[in-house]
Amino acid sequence: MSYTTTTTTSLHSCFLLFCLLSALSCVSMFSGIETGDLEKRDDLFPQILRDEAVARLYELGKVSDGKGYLERTFLSPASMRAIILIRKWMEDAGLRTWVDQMGNVHGRVDGANANAEALLIGSHMDTVVDAGMFDGSLGIVSAISALKAMHFNGKLEKLKRPVEVIAFSDEEGVRFQTTFLGSGAIAGILPGTTLEISDKRDVMIKDFLKENSIDITEESLLKLKYDPKSVWGYVEVHIEQGPVLEQVGFPLGVVKGIAGQTRLKVTVRGSQGHAGTVPMSMRQDPMAAAAEQIVVLESLCKHPEEFLSYDAHCSDSTVKSLSSSLVCTVGEISTWPSASNVIPGQVTYTVDIRAIDDLGREAVIYDLSKQIYQICDKRSVSCIIEHKHDAGAVICDSDLSSQLKSATYSALKKMEGDIQDEVPTLMSGAGHDAMAISHLTKVGMLFVRCRGGISHSPQEHVLDNDVWAAGLATLSFLENLS
Repeated sequence: MSYTTTTTTSLHSCFLLFCLLSALSCVSMFSGIETGDLEKRDDLFPQILRDEAVARLYELGKVSDGKGYLERTFLSPASMRAIILIRKWMEDAGLRTWVDQMGNVHGRVDGANANAEALLIGSHMDTVVDAGMFDGSLGIVSAISALKAMHFNGKLEKLKRPVEVIAFSDEEGVRFQTTFLGSGAIAGILPGTTLEISDKRDVMIKDFLKENSIDITEESLLKLKYDPKSVWGYVEVHIEQGPVLEQVGFPLGVVKGIAGQTRLKVTVRGSQGHAGTVPMSMRQDPMAAAAEQIVVLESLCKHPEEFLSYDAHCSDSTVKSLSSSLVCTVGEISTWPSASNVIPGQVTYTVDIRAIDDLGREAVIYDLSKQIYQICDKRSVSCIIEHKHDAGAVICDSDLSSQLKSATYSALKKMEGDIQDEVPTLMSGAGHDAMAISHLTKVGMLFVRCRGGISHSPQEHVLDNDVWAAGLATLSFLENLS
């Protein structure tokens, strides 16, 4: 199977262009691989790292709450089935397993020194609605497969430090609109009030956990935090979710940082009325106000230099950084009472803002909030802005990144032969569990090429040989742990 694919998605956003420019120095034509010849190599473990890993990804991709599409949210029935499946795979790799009170699945091996600081490695098992099968799952399966290969060749107990694979229960935040419930508990960044957060049906997290036979209190939530002194670092393998690696013709890339992100919930309340009897001049229409606000958001995020003032909090360099990395999205809108012949009384929408520069992101939120309130005043409606999630930008540890780059070279050299090209380094515009775990320990990430840069979609796809490369790089990293 050829490693080189044809790019089907162009780089539309400035952020992706920024990532591409960072990686262009490592453009490679990365020729194809004769798979049959490789399978003769005992050190490549194709049956474990490719064939079985791919089969497991497809098997996990069928564990869904949706009929005909993939949906697996926080502790849903499908998530509970996934927990059983992942534990079985972990135990097959020689790991002892358990599930904590936030639904995270753990698999651990102590290695040669059970008292040494542990390496954490993993990703999330939850999905968005109508998801692809590689987002999150690839990082879990790659880690388990690499450890299984070590178990197979007798090296598992010789690891220089404990290694713990974690399948985090909630990264996407679909049900409760707050991300990192799983990894945030491990990192100790979730306040006790997190258990009071409600979903759209007004079911609180603590009550939902009780429905799943998990009786959790604020005290027990805080006890889920790992002792930083017991952890050496965290590594996550994840699909890129963008087109840069495909554009430069490389299967793997090392992540140097993750954009900070903020999620807002904006509620606009006006005067509900009959669509045929209230004159236009007398309306207090929250829908029109919300629409104007959303257009202002788009303009602000496309051209931040035209909106933000240059002062001590927003320098020229900050504005330039925003111009190349800022992305803003309104992904959800709901109205009440939501009838075609009724002027709505209330409109609610979400805002997702991401940027590499945290000060710049805060400046955007400040200016956006000011614009929203001005529009509400002008249209005689009321506005409430709620901060649902805030995460600062994360810079990956340089030593971990260097080790991941070496592991990538080692893996690709085994598969392809002599590698002359530089392994790409790129930024991540998507959030990952590594953002939460960075509050606990140093983090490193490895990106895997995905076709067309498509993610959060059934069209999400990773080549079988790229899954293999990811597993082989993870194996090389583990074998060379210090």
